[in-house]
Amino acid sequence: MTKLGRELASKGINIISLSVGEPDFNTPDHVKNAAKKALDENYTRYSPVPGYPDLRQAIVNKLKTENNLDYDISQIVVSTGAKQSLSNVILTLIDPDDEVIIPTPYWVSYSEMVTLAEGKSVFIDTDIESNFKITPAQLEAAITPKSKLFMFSSPCNPTGSVYSKEELAALVAVFEKHPNIYILSDEIYEHINFVDKHESIAQFGSIKDRVIIVNGFSKAFAMTGWRLGYIAANKEIAAANDKLQGQTTSGTCSIAQRAGIVAYEQGLASVLEMKEAFLRRRELVYNLLNEIPGVKTNLPDGAFYFFPEISSFFGKKDADGNVIKDSSDLALYLLNVGHVATVGGDSFGNNNYIRLSYAASDESLVEALRRIKEALGKLA
Repeated sequence: MTKLGRELASKGINIISLSVGEPDFNTPDHVKNAAKKALDENYTRYSPVPGYPDLRQAIVNKLKTENNLDYDISQIVVSTGAKQSLSNVILTLIDPDDEVIIPTPYWVSYSEMVTLAEGKSVFIDTDIESNFKITPAQLEAAITPKSKLFMFSSPCNPTGSVYSKEELAALVAVFEKHPNIYILSDEIYEHINFVDKHESIAQFGSIKDRVIIVNGFSKAFAMTGWRLGYIAANKEIAAANDKLQGQTTSGTCSIAQRAGIVAYEQGLASVLEMKEAFLRRRELVYNLLNEIPGVKTNLPDGAFYFFPEISSFFGKKDADGNVIKDSSDLALYLLNVGHVATVGGDSFGNNNYIRLSYAASDESLVEALRRIKEALGKLA
């Protein structure tokens, strides 16, 4: 959808993109200055495969200070973005026909990574009524003798749902009965959280050794283009990820790593400013979505997305008589008629929804929701 939106924009059409999953803020100046300093200090050679020791120590310190989690640098592997970290974990853990349990909706690449590893994705469906969160009973029902990994994100892309400590504890009680299952916890949206503090499933000692945390710098510090992510895991899994990465990409960008150290060492002031803006935008978009007949939405607790239910428009026709059959059709219609780029929910495993990013200016969001409301009102 982003590509199609850019193609229309290149023809002079004013497209408002709500399809991209990245902050619309600039990387903080102190982080950029650290990169410039790294260049001046000639950090321009190959870096260690798992990352510079002082970056890994900064990550260890962050996990202890912010999350009360104890790791050492031998358990940290830095990669070229959280996406590579996810891929590394799956490729090192999953053998052919192993089952990976994934709640839906899920980030689009999860199931494709499982496919590349020759595993099988097993989906647990959720909906807006449950705030897109699974229950312990659903988890238990999805487990089979072939289950190897459970992977999820909190805060979640695409729904913005956040699991509380109590909800995580209830899932942990299930995992305690199944000691052969690993848990991959994607926490990349950790700092864009509007309810209390972030809760990691790694805090539960009974399963911590089976939890692999994936995190990074892209969302919190508006560093999407820097490609800097990491895992925190037990030493065996970390060593396996190190070995795999050593035969594929080796160490990630030296300059980005030096900037990452400063990002973690100089605090969260810039992160909190960005979070405040996202909170204001969340309220704005929530109110505007609720004014559109036929759209049903909840109030997300984190990230910067809405995942509204739009199935009431299926079966309706546009001005040319084309029938809206699914979420992809609706997203294309909104792009071509409303000139707003969104993403169909089928990409995330839930066809009755679309994803809207509110990582855009207030003015753009107001205009985008006006266009969406107007375009949907034309369907008959």
